[in-house]
Amino acid sequence: MFAIPSAAPEAAGLPSRKSMLTLDLFTLNDDTRPVFLTGTFNSWVTEDVRYQMKKVKAGHYQYTFSEIPATDEPFEYKYVKGGWDAEELGSDGFPPANRRMEVPRGKVTDVVPRWKQHGGDYDPAFYPDIQVVAKRFNLPQLRRRRRISVLLPWNYEKSDRHYPVLYLQDGQNLFEENAPFGTWGVDKKLAALAQDGKGDFIVVAIDHGGKERIKEFLPYKSKQWGDGLGREYAGFLAETLKPYIDNNFRTLPGREHTGIGGSSMGGLISIYAGLMFPEVYSKFMIFSPSLWASPKIYAEPMRFAAYAPPAKFYLYGGSREGAGMVANLQHFREAVESNSRGTVQVRLETDAHGKHNEARWGTEFPRAAGWLFSDGA
Repeated sequence: MFAIPSAAPEAAGLPSRKSMLTLDLFTLNDDTRPVFLTGTFNSWVTEDVRYQMKKVKAGHYQYTFSEIPATDEPFEYKYVKGGWDAEELGSDGFPPANRRMEVPRGKVTDVVPRWKQHGGDYDPAFYPDIQVVAKRFNLPQLRRRRRISVLLPWNYEKSDRHYPVLYLQDGQNLFEENAPFGTWGVDKKLAALAQDGKGDFIVVAIDHGGKERIKEFLPYKSKQWGDGLGREYAGFLAETLKPYIDNNFRTLPGREHTGIGGSSMGGLISIYAGLMFPEVYSKFMIFSPSLWASPKIYAEPMRFAAYAPPAKFYLYGGSREGAGMVANLQHFREAVESNSRGTVQVRLETDAHGKHNEARWGTEFPRAAGWLFSDGA
């Protein structure tokens, strides 16, 4: 919490701070949308008319706090042109860390190089080619069938290139507009990445098993759910699905070009499948994994270390997903790093306001994909 001047005897009641603060914003690629401030001072509400900035001229905005609402958190803020689908971006095209001041006063000049586009605001020419591989693809290890889809780069049919591949769990929640729990919007995120010269990889979307989802994504036996089918599911991905994809699409089949990922229980099984088949995967996109459901997973990096293969782990979790989410991710990161012998890169991203939902994971997707599939990785 920032320091409260001793001249404010009512500080314990968190009064407004009578301290002048002016934010002077200069932005490139300006448009007609208004700019709002959001931060700890308004519980991160976007499009808050109380904090709409005054447009001085094109690309130049100002806002002056005559009083700063006191909170029990540090003074942090961001600029948005509407909701979080239009937040500020850094020069690398990804959302920057929260802006922060220990003592919020004086005049501060900020620069926003670019803005996130609205969810549907992308050039359709870069939209991926979505194909259903099969509505009832055979899973021989589990004796059941499942829909499998692929999202091919926008220029796939116009080239003879071979592409890296990312296998993602819970296919129903990745790109369908009317998904019951929301969507990551991977299709739109891939289009936006392609516009920026990124996103040249194939996404394979594997539908979950509905009522069997938890058991299929559970690596070990559990008192709550019984025997897990995670080993069989992981075998399907590596031994049945991947060979099919490699044989029917122009992929780069080597482990150095192959990733796996998912969220929640899908994140858990992605960790397990990747560590169980280190010769297949080298890139892990793990969002809010249900590590609590299988504590034995922390021991898997020890087995992985026996191979010591180069790998990249992108881990994400939000503080509003439960008290243990971030702590569990930190524990897992330590387990990976302590057994990697320097061959594994781990990037852990957390969000103090992040909740357990598809929309938040979709926001994280471009940043994770950009890091995992960067040149030379």
